[in-house]
Amino acid sequence: MSAGGPAADPHPVREREIRRWHDSGQAWDRWADSMADPAARLNQPLLAALALQPHHTLLDLASGAGEPAITAAKDMNPAQGSEGGRVLASDLVPAMLAGARRRGAGVAALSFLAADMTALPLAPASVDRISCRFGLMFVPDAAGAVAEMHRVLRPGGIAALLCWGPKADNTLFRLLDEALGGVPELAVLFRFAEEGALGRLFLDVGFDTVSETSLEQSALADPAKPFWRPTLDMAFTPALARMSAEGRAAVEDRITAAVALETKMDGKIPVHLHARLLVAHK
Repeated sequence: MSAGGPAADPHPVREREIRRWHDSGQAWDRWADSMADPAARLNQPLLAALALQPHHTLLDLASGAGEPAITAAKDMNPAQGSEGGRVLASDLVPAMLAGARRRGAGVAALSFLAADMTALPLAPASVDRISCRFGLMFVPDAAGAVAEMHRVLRPGGIAALLCWGPKADNTLFRLLDEALGGVPELAVLFRFAEEGALGRLFLDVGFDTVSETSLEQSALADPAKPFWRPTLDMAFTPALARMSAEGRAAVEDRITAAVALETKMDGKIPVHLHARLLVAHK
């Protein structure tokens, strides 16, 4: 089966990406709580790279459903007045922040900002740290977004980002894409999968030092449970929207069959994840 639509293109189109995330907002909100543990495993190395202090101001770009902004804000101390820390959770698409606002209610150090990464409504040298988890690849002018990070970051500040590694190394994306017959909109997720592609952007705009490392994680899943459904709902929203109920049922049958084929002798299926962690110092 073909997913239809335009040919696969790793370069995003602004209007298409805004529509993707507007349409995906409810799915991300619906699954965010149940996906908290996998999210935490990705948050930990990202936040560790930032070396956050309680008095820092952290700008989290493409916050989506709220992580790692909410986790970081819980460790801040806004009670110290002007010396207290804070986290700005930002996203271009207000629908994506709706769930983050709900989950972050009551976190004193957390505030929200609707913002375009390429034109941040912030003064130069106004934040100490910047985080972005799986967001930069969706920005058409990625170089412009990185230049904005450099502009708003204070001297000595740190930016840390996660982007996906190759699709072949990410079990869920590979399995689901194959079951759907190839989804053109998925290509953008792997825009910076090539080693060094992301780092060059940061060096080009003037960051002093840049490091890029592979982050690989694996888990064993129970094939009798639809462990793949959150990823299907969140990452494949445009393809699902083009399907009838019967079409989706057929896709889920193919996913179940593909999972069965990759199940090992111990009755589990290994699920691999490969991301790239970039850390840039100004």
